[in-house]
Amino acid sequence: SLMHPLACGRGFSCDRHFGLCVPVRGEGHYCRRDAQCVRGLSCMFGKCHRSIPDGQEGARCKVDRDCGASMCCARHHGEQVCKRRLTLDESCYVPDGGLAFSINQICPCDEGLLCRESSGKEFIYQPERTSWTCQVPNL
Repeated sequence: SLMHPLACGRGFSCDRHFGLCVPVRGEGHYCRRDAQCVRGLSCMFGKCHRSIPDGQEGARCKVDRDCGASMCCARHHGEQVCKRRLTLDESCYVPDGGLAFSINQICPCDEGLLCRESSGKEFIYQPERTSWTCQVPNL
């Protein structure tokens, strides 16, 4: 019989894992869900943080269109947040997969830029190279 969240009363939240009423937590304190943080804070990366307005950098998102211009929705420490798209000469190398890719993701290059091997005159796919940057495509 799980406790009703309101059963804990004001200033407390129900810790579903332990089935206990626990005091809500302030900024910087550990948390597992938004409900464990005081009003106005969100549980991000396991700590209570000030909520970032929707669409801004660092705000929660589900898809790219949840984010503002020149941003995408990408994972950061496992949470989906709005991140800046990469600009000219920024590193755009992305691993093929694995843990590094799934925990922290980067956005693609900004519109009009392509992710290319910096030094190479011609485009050769060498996934182990990390010197890829956003470049203006040669016309």
